[in-house]
Amino acid sequence: MPKIVDHDARRAEIARALWRVIAREGLEGASVRVVAAEAGCSLGAVRHYFTTQDELMAVATELMIAAVRDRVLTQLARPPGPSRAAALMAQLLPLDAQREVEVRVWLALLGRASRDPSLARLRLDAWHAERYLCRVAVCDLAGTAGPSEPAQLLDPPAESLAARLHTIVDGLTLQGATVPEVVGPAELEAALRAHLDDLAAVLRAGPAAAE
Repeated sequence: MPKIVDHDARRAEIARALWRVIAREGLEGASVRVVAAEAGCSLGAVRHYFTTQDELMAVATELMIAAVRDRVLTQLARPPGPSRAAALMAQLLPLDAQREVEVRVWLALLGRASRDPSLARLRLDAWHAERYLCRVAVCDLAGTAGPSEPAQLLDPPAESLAARLHTIVDGLTLQGATVPEVVGPAELEAALRAHLDDLAAVLRAGPAAAE
């Protein structure tokens, strides 16, 4: 009998090989030939599934975003509160091998977004998605109902705190990806907890303290 090939699974396997190459060698090292070797398949097999490197990049990016989205949705299903706020923000930090690869790939893609319209759109969509999660986290810390839509703004003081949290998480993500020997998972988790505690204290102090 002929061998049955799961083409979707094979495409995903090749796309994940691209992640590993980018994480290890950077975007400039992610040639189709190198990705084929990483995936353990022939150059022709990669070209069978992906006619261009841009197509391969697009599929790899979509898979990465889907993985993050699935983790986030799992956390959003939890009861709201400070614990959920911390868990949501932790999904965006390079706290394990999977998230470290995701962050490194994402940083590489940001550099490419200036000349690739599809990546430029993903860049902006990802920013809005992260800001929405920061709004949810602020509501969790405050003990109030979260926004019902990703674009829904909070009142000005709380929105300012969401923007502050967004900046903090992005800074921690960048440090964790660029100097992991100094800012490793333990340091990232401790810093995140400290910042969330600070935000919770500001929320308890009332609107004037948040301005």
